[in-house]
Amino acid sequence: MLPARLNRLTVEEAADRYVELVRAKTSTGALSPATAELYARDVATFVRLAGPERVLDDLTGEDVDAVLLAFARKPDERRRAAESPGAAGTRNTGGTGGTGAGTQSAASQGRFRRSVSALFKHAALAGWVQLNPMAAASVTARERGGLRAERRALTKEQAEGLIGAARSPAEEPARRRDQRTDARDALIVLLLATVGPRVSELVRADVEDFYTNDGVRYWRIFGKGGRTRDVPLPRDVAEAFDAYLAVRAASQEKALLLSWRGRRLARGDVQGVIDRVQRRVEPGRRRSVTPHGLRHTTATHLLADGTDMDAVRRVLGHSDLSTLGRYRDELPGELEVAMRAHPLLRGPRGGADGAHGAKLGGTGESADGSADGSAPVADRRSREVGDRSRDEDG
Repeated sequence: MLPARLNRLTVEEAADRYVELVRAKTSTGALSPATAELYARDVATFVRLAGPERVLDDLTGEDVDAVLLAFARKPDERRRAAESPGAAGTRNTGGTGGTGAGTQSAASQGRFRRSVSALFKHAALAGWVQLNPMAAASVTARERGGLRAERRALTKEQAEGLIGAARSPAEEPARRRDQRTDARDALIVLLLATVGPRVSELVRADVEDFYTNDGVRYWRIFGKGGRTRDVPLPRDVAEAFDAYLAVRAASQEKALLLSWRGRRLARGDVQGVIDRVQRRVEPGRRRSVTPHGLRHTTATHLLADGTDMDAVRRVLGHSDLSTLGRYRDELPGELEVAMRAHPLLRGPRGGADGAHGAKLGGTGESADGSADGSAPVADRRSREVGDRSRDEDG
């Protein structure tokens, strides 16, 4: 049945009205500015691929499928830059998953489809279309199972190399004292690698967002959807925070992270900091990584060390445990370590089960990897995984 009043807008007109509404939601806190701009960018891409002068109501499920396929084949400029000759840390974007080098990833395709679906959902409610064509669209991104072809998390050895380089002063400090940023760079790397904030949360942080309670330093992180979370900082990170505040440039700016000019750091500046620190890492432990890759690193190593999944969820700021799956990478040798420390084969110290566990491990040690079976499993797992990481590239 037709709506009472059908407004036959062109694709471009409908997109402009929808994007205006989306951006207005940021003023109420319903959407973050970054999320609104993602919607706007995807809708602008949809307009180009569908044809700006076409009437939105004339688009069918086949038309939407054609747009989704065209987007999937559209070159990904970020990957193209990473694969250009001479680019540092060239990544392998081939492999399984149906996305060749330079094309859109399954995650990007899924995000684009959700953006288009949200546009048509609003169009149906506003009377711009008679029927929502997304119901007849059949193209979906193929999710890749197992280890991603483009590994994001650093191995334990690589992460320790990056943190060590950040905490060591640069060999050639800046000539001017007010341009020295070693303490700030160390804090950025430590926060990203151990707390795993989104880069938008990091650059949005103010000095007043950090407080001390019962001797523990906390960071009140303002995340997506207006949600906040209070995350305790590890002792080394808290010390790096205090060291940075002691040398932080005097400024009226309330932002925590400042450029040497005294202005709030931008999102793009954070990648520059990481790249600068990476150049000081030993070549054998060096691998290029993004701020989001360090978020993956935090999740991967906390979970591998046996940290409660709900605690990791709260650190990362997710509302659903299932979301952790996309932030979890495999670690070299992890399965072998887990099977040698199988919980059903760890018996009393010196008992038959303990002997059998030692036999599984192939050494004279007990099932949990210690000489007397008393070492914590999580510590042993972390140590063995780290040892294997030295011989295998992530």
